[in-house]
Amino acid sequence: MKTFEPHPLLRNPHAQTLAATFLPRRFPRLPRSVLRDFETEPGTRIRGQCHWQAIPKERPTLVLVHGLEGSSDSGYMLGLAERAFVAGWNAVRLNQRNCGGTESLTPTLYNSGLSRDYRAVLAELIDRDSLPEIFFAGYSMGGNLVLKMAGELAGGAPRQLHAVAGVCPCVELGVCSDAVGLPRNFIYQEHFVRNLKNRMRRKAQLFPGKFDLVPMARVRTLREFDDVITAKYCCFRGATDYYYQSSALRVAGEIRVPTLIVTAQDDPFVPINSFSDPALASNAHIRLVAPEHGGHCAFISRYSGAARFWAEARLMEFFAGHHSQSAISGQLRDTAPRATQ
Repeated sequence: MKTFEPHPLLRNPHAQTLAATFLPRRFPRLPRSVLRDFETEPGTRIRGQCHWQAIPKERPTLVLVHGLEGSSDSGYMLGLAERAFVAGWNAVRLNQRNCGGTESLTPTLYNSGLSRDYRAVLAELIDRDSLPEIFFAGYSMGGNLVLKMAGELAGGAPRQLHAVAGVCPCVELGVCSDAVGLPRNFIYQEHFVRNLKNRMRRKAQLFPGKFDLVPMARVRTLREFDDVITAKYCCFRGATDYYYQSSALRVAGEIRVPTLIVTAQDDPFVPINSFSDPALASNAHIRLVAPEHGGHCAFISRYSGAARFWAEARLMEFFAGHHSQSAISGQLRDTAPRATQ
């Protein structure tokens, strides 16, 4: 894979991360989406924005999952979906539970362990839509969910699931949460906590009497929020139990589909040490690409045009290599674990 060369003004990880969030982007080649609700369990739906080719079942399909407090309209979701659609693929941009204005579709909360939602989406795309080739990509929290799904499927993954990828995936949730709490990361902590609190206030209005928001008044950190809100309403014993049960690293050794992880060594709150864990590093189905720079889910390169957003290009390159037509043309699947630039 091509070496990542950061934009000369964005060698700092925080500059990369914030620029990726606030840099205006346009997606002129991505057509209007078709809304689709997937029932993931009784009484709970998650909403996708689907970009279908003329005959969907004759094309590969890329399903995208966003990060914490993102949505199907996050820039990286639109950017990767546009690349996929232009390449002739179907693209499905999913909102996690409650995200993207979908709080009314479920009485539950979203959390980093709900990989069953994406197993349900996968099953529906196979059973209802007869899609022959399906790929999943997740960013940050979404990356953890996609990798966790693949690990839980293990050797029983349906043949239609061809490959998965995670960009800066939070595979070790407790470590990532504590990293967000470091003084140098105060801007991210404040952003996440403020938005999570606002979301809970909207949920409480939609479902009167279901949520006790009084303990939320003393919450100042992401770990505190997960301890008094996420754990309580998602049936965990506390934040520590939630992080352990929901981390993809716990099942990464069981992944049996081609997997790409792209992360940055300077990611502000996804420590690179997480990816040296033997469960992940020794799995021959996982390829790790870890440039020195890139920030969190950013990877804004020095080049313009299609090469500007490096990680999006690398994911499509990886997926294309596992598309059946590529295999027929003689391209070999590369599943050797290695960290490269």
